[in-house]
Amino acid sequence: MIPLLILGLLKQNPGSYGYELLALMEDNHYKYIVNFTKGSFYYNLQQLEEKQLIKQVDIDKGDRTRETHNYIITELGNKEFEKLMFQYGSKTEYVNLSFYTTMLFANEYKTEDFIQLIEIQIMQTREKITLLKKSLEQDYKNPAYFKHMLKNSLAHHLVNVEWFEGLLNEIMLK
Repeated sequence: MIPLLILGLLKQNPGSYGYELLALMEDNHYKYIVNFTKGSFYYNLQQLEEKQLIKQVDIDKGDRTRETHNYIITELGNKEFEKLMFQYGSKTEYVNLSFYTTMLFANEYKTEDFIQLIEIQIMQTREKITLLKKSLEQDYKNPAYFKHMLKNSLAHHLVNVEWFEGLLNEIMLK
C-alpha cells in the first residue's frame, strides 16, 4: 500500500522530494492506514523509480544548498495508480487485530500478565485517539473524505477503549 500512498502524494504534489513526501505521510498520520518506516518508504520510492512509475526531475532549488531528488509520476505510474486504487478500494477486509489472537489463549496465560496486555492496549488506543483528535483539529489541511475517515477511525478507537475497559473490569471481578 506504500506505493499507492507515494503515487497519490506525487499526483497531489508533483516535484516533491523524498523527505518531503515522507513528512507529508507522517504529518497526515498515514500510519493509521498502513504501517511504514523510513526504510520501507525509501525502499518503495526506489522500487517505483526502478519500475519507471516515477522519475526524477530538475527543479529550481532556489537558495537550497542540499541536493534533493525531486519526483513526478510517469504515465506508467498513473496507470499503476489507477490499478492500485481499484485493487485497494474494492477490497473489504476483516479487522485483524493481533490482540484478538491472544484472547484465544487468555486462559493459558497468567491473569496478571493478560491484565497488563489489556492495559497496554488501553494506553496505546488512547494515544491513537489523541493523535486522531489532533489531526481532526487540522481539518483545514485535510480533504473532506480524509476527515470522514479520521472520524470513523476515532469512533472505532473510542469503542475499543470502552471494550478494553469492560474486559479489564470483567477479569478483575473474577
